[in-house]
Amino acid sequence: MDVNGLLQTALEGPLRHMEPLEQDLFKIRIQQHWADILRPFQGLYGHRDDFEDWLSHLVILVAKAYAKRPSYLRFHDIASTEKPDWFQQSSMLGYVCYTDRFAGNLNGVHDKIPYLKELGVGYLHLMPLLQPREGQNDGGYAVKSYREVNPKLGNMEDLADLAETLHQNGIHLCIDLVCNHTAKDHEWAQNALAGDKAYQAYFHMFPDRTMPDQYEETVREIFPDFAPGNFTHYPEIDKWVWTTFNEFQWDLNYTNPAVFAEMLDTMLFLANQGATILRLDAVAFMWKRLGTNCENQPEAHLILQAFRAFSKVVAPGLLLKAEAIVSPPDLVPYLGVGEAANKSCQIAYHNVLMVMLWSSLAERKVVLMTHALQQIPDISSNASWLTYIRCHDDIGWAITEEDAAAVGLNGFAHRSFLSDFYSGRFPDTFARGSTFQFNPKTNDRRINGSLASLAGLEKGMLSEDWGGVEFAIGRILLMHSLIFSFGGVPVLYMGDEIGLLNDESYLDDPDLANDSRWLHRPEMDWKLAESRHDWKSVTGRIYQGISHLAKIRQSVTALHAQSATYPVWTHNDAVFGVIRQSARGRLLILGNFSEHPQFVSRGRLEALGFGGLLNDHLTGEPVELFGDLGLRPYQSMWLERA
Repeated sequence: MDVNGLLQTALEGPLRHMEPLEQDLFKIRIQQHWADILRPFQGLYGHRDDFEDWLSHLVILVAKAYAKRPSYLRFHDIASTEKPDWFQQSSMLGYVCYTDRFAGNLNGVHDKIPYLKELGVGYLHLMPLLQPREGQNDGGYAVKSYREVNPKLGNMEDLADLAETLHQNGIHLCIDLVCNHTAKDHEWAQNALAGDKAYQAYFHMFPDRTMPDQYEETVREIFPDFAPGNFTHYPEIDKWVWTTFNEFQWDLNYTNPAVFAEMLDTMLFLANQGATILRLDAVAFMWKRLGTNCENQPEAHLILQAFRAFSKVVAPGLLLKAEAIVSPPDLVPYLGVGEAANKSCQIAYHNVLMVMLWSSLAERKVVLMTHALQQIPDISSNASWLTYIRCHDDIGWAITEEDAAAVGLNGFAHRSFLSDFYSGRFPDTFARGSTFQFNPKTNDRRINGSLASLAGLEKGMLSEDWGGVEFAIGRILLMHSLIFSFGGVPVLYMGDEIGLLNDESYLDDPDLANDSRWLHRPEMDWKLAESRHDWKSVTGRIYQGISHLAKIRQSVTALHAQSATYPVWTHNDAVFGVIRQSARGRLLILGNFSEHPQFVSRGRLEALGFGGLLNDHLTGEPVELFGDLGLRPYQSMWLERA
């Protein structure tokens, strides 16, 4: 297809009033990314007779967004092109929160910028803030309008203003874009309910249960407790609609290029409001195929690659973050493999690391974690993991049968043990959490709870077991030490830095009461945060411990995300080891997952290349190996050859 003809149409249309230099820059970007645009888009829609018409439509759509790009974001695009690894630097630290629970509204976030800078945050993820449906809305993920902000938080002008202020303070803004579904209250769905055939084609609709029943044979139930099944009947149109998550969330039909165009237009609109990172929600579900689980399909990856290629023309500095909480074999492709390397999302959640951290704490062994993480393939050089301990969602035990069997465990039994342990059912557990979405068909039980409560702080404080409190603080800091050093962009979940406990006040709100994930979505306790500099308080010890890790991380260039990550056997089942290695340096990260002192033999350290005089970055003290290396309960070390 002649790209020059498409360019001429754009230059004579949306770009006609721009300076010649800006027009030339657009032409260069289109030509530079044309092959990356064409390959996935042909894979999705090349079989259609109107393929070229849709491609022409999208070039015009992109040109319109390019013409509206604010000047300060154009400068950001230039800077990010000059320094494409800005988000992979060891100085990068993320923070995630609900706007209202953190600061009341968007304007209130301005007042909290000094707090974020004190922590060293360079990446702020404000949880769903686009206008949701009224009443139950899946924590904001049932979006009624992509072009409006939740009026309780402000408006789109407030969002754009906040984004610019954050930018001026060196903080990048991340917001959510729900790609897989809309609320049934969305204009598209309402038009479909009114009988508009064009908008009915935006969704998966069926005249009877024949096809839904066939799909149900292989797809899983996400919320079996309160949203069983994957299809809902609507008498107004006498059709069954695909509703993976809830009755009020309608799955979009990406076999229709109009849906792709609408979502790309939305993506570029939000980028022009100042979002430099978009968290693309539920991307694993975007393509349906009969006879499969309708997750992680090849076309879902093509959609992401096409989003990336088109968006690079308008906003080269925009990062796409894949929210794909899937099993290890399915995880890496979201960051691009093979011909899609460096051409898909730049960031993805390392949910395997998250799950294994909790598994190792419960078991007091790191054997499963070491093996499972060794199986994760390398990722693209310009991509990065997002490393985290908790997020707004439940914890699902993504442990494969193969990984469990490789270390002598039964996968089903181990997942059941973890659910029992973290829900408080297991004898002598330190954790206080709750079961989420028990599925009697599979016995799958996920877990909710704040980091501090799951790590033992709630139990220790309520029982005035100060030894238990000490261990809980140790667990919290150990896990943060590992997400800060493992490789990627570490992210703090709001309140974890001050040890917020489970919050059962959600039970008083009828719109929240049936979703126990709100147990770990508390209001930020700013009164408690005032004690963060008191090193004698529990809050102060947690906050200062995490702040110390963040400050040390900034100075250790070997923790750049491009440094290779090699989980290694320490020959002690309670001590996790990982080597970070690149031209920037070579580190050995150690972590004791036991409440008892542990040792790594001098011989093993020498075999790993860490004999002689070492330096521990976390203490700043030299470590000379006259014998075996000892670690206190839950201690971590970042070791480098002196």
